[in-house]
Amino acid sequence: MSTTERRIVIVGDSIAGCTAAREVRARGHDGALTVIGADADGYYARPPLSKHVLKGDGAEAETWDLSDLDITAVVDRAVSVDTDRRTVTTADGTDVAYDALIVATGASARRIAGPDQMGENVLRTFADVRALRPKLDEARTAIVVGAGFLGLEVATACAARGVEVTVVDVDPPLQRLLGPFLSEAIARRAKEWSIEFVLADGPVGLTGDSVTGIELGDGTRTADLVVTCAGDLPETDWLEGTGIADARGVAIDEQCATTAPGVFAAGDVTYFRDASARAPFWSNAVAQGKVAAASALGVEPTCAPTDDYFWTEILGLPIKVVGPLPLQGDPTVLEGAVDEGSALLQWNHDDGRVTIVAFGIKKPVGLLRRLARDSAVSTN
Repeated sequence: MSTTERRIVIVGDSIAGCTAAREVRARGHDGALTVIGADADGYYARPPLSKHVLKGDGAEAETWDLSDLDITAVVDRAVSVDTDRRTVTTADGTDVAYDALIVATGASARRIAGPDQMGENVLRTFADVRALRPKLDEARTAIVVGAGFLGLEVATACAARGVEVTVVDVDPPLQRLLGPFLSEAIARRAKEWSIEFVLADGPVGLTGDSVTGIELGDGTRTADLVVTCAGDLPETDWLEGTGIADARGVAIDEQCATTAPGVFAAGDVTYFRDASARAPFWSNAVAQGKVAAASALGVEPTCAPTDDYFWTEILGLPIKVVGPLPLQGDPTVLEGAVDEGSALLQWNHDDGRVTIVAFGIKKPVGLLRRLARDSAVSTN
């Protein structure tokens, strides 16, 4: 079958899905291309939502225009797929036929409220931000459940508005990924921002209906605003019964192929078969979108399906990371000083790979990639 005759269907309006759509056209496919997505706000970048859009000041989501791609856009939710008939069924009962399918449904915010408990705040979509901003305007106190990247970005937005904020987690801030060295540096800086960290000795529960606080082992804490930033869950319900997905998400190989013929996957919904967990970073979603598109067309990808790059902006500090995570031990300081909030750091891993971190220091990502690559070569 020529690429012109091949019907490509992408399920998911995520960055992985949008990247896949652009790559399909860039690789010369001029046949049918359908994108199925359920977000009424269309195609937009999610990382800036917690970094800039939540802060307000007129900031809106960064949207993407795919009108130049000649796609058939289906604004609905995919509810099932028949891998034998090669059709995707949407919530309104429409069957969309495919020759190659790309699963890019991403993930949803993990919630910790009880089954009938109302008022839990999460941040994953533009709609979530619109709901949160007026509450943030009115709040004097806030509790953020989760001290990962998202939790600290939300806490930063709260503190920047003068809201008294407490961050609760079972581990110190970002320690699971960035290790104790940077975790301790972030905790010191958070103290300067009057952000309190509380270590929980077990799962945190939400109190009130609507939610007004949290339940810890030593008692209850209340606040005007409580935001759950406790990770995410892959959006795989619509794949039930296909064998494509399990509790971890959709397993893929280096070609972004799943266990079903003609079905590929990209982005936050995926994990590699030889890995133990997902790596839901924006750069990986972009890389996998390109690889999945090429594989769906039966052509060679132009890049690898992983890109070890991540960035965040917390406590007034831009942080860029190039290289594998997690980080262990103390780094080599290449430039500046961590306590001054401006440092270039290097971690050497046992397998010869290197991670470079620009901590509060402005460095182009191209330079960081070159440093990581050159340093890794020199250690082998």
